[in-house]
Amino acid sequence: MKLVPTNPMNRVLMTILLFEAICCGLAIPGMIQVADASVGLAFGLGGTALVLCLAASGTLRRPFGWVLAWAAQVACIALGFAVAMMFAVGAMFALLFVISFVLGRRLEATRTAG
Repeated sequence: MKLVPTNPMNRVLMTILLFEAICCGLAIPGMIQVADASVGLAFGLGGTALVLCLAASGTLRRPFGWVLAWAAQVACIALGFAVAMMFAVGAMFALLFVISFVLGRRLEATRTAG
């Protein structure tokens, strides 16, 4: 599931991934302070999700970037197992990502039809 590289929604999806990376980074102190996770575990989980979001945003116009983008959505939701607030935050970003993706598909459909 990907969009063509010239689709204007790619920029929106890249921006969503960048903001998602920020939230994954901000989840690190939340894991340490709220969930009493160890510093190493918090930086490992949050850092992995953060890097995954950044890598996906940077490579979204390539086929493997879409694999990273969908994996980043799963990773952000999965951070909820470390700190519960990330279930909601990850789900909101995943919803934004899916809605933007669907709108991008509609743009592609209207371009091919017209």
